[in-house]
Amino acid sequence: MSETPRLKLHARLYCGDEIAMGPGKADLLDAIGREGSISAAARAMGMSYRRAWLLVDAMNRCWTEPLVETVAGGSHERGARLSTLGETVLQRYRALQDLLAKAESSEEYAFLKDGVRPEPLPSQSE
Repeated sequence: MSETPRLKLHARLYCGDEIAMGPGKADLLDAIGREGSISAAARAMGMSYRRAWLLVDAMNRCWTEPLVETVAGGSHERGARLSTLGETVLQRYRALQDLLAKAESSEEYAFLKDGVRPEPLPSQSE
């Protein structure tokens, strides 16, 4: 059974070939801000600590300043938090996502959505 065609708009910012910010990284920043650590954020999102750490490392390498600051050691202040830049990047990225969501009511969106088939035609090479 075919579905109605859908058009999904996603904002991804690149730093070379690396994704500096995208929907998943924004969700991870939200979780780090809420949970106070990378490991707790990873658990909350159902991903491995290693995967979360690699995403944080990529973000921190792509921006002019780190988006996530970590505090190592055994004190009660250990964990992770968003830097000032991290909070600002997350806020601005979410605002950009809101703009894209509003595009769904535009003529351009409607034209593209209406022009897409529910299923592709069979390949001519088969």
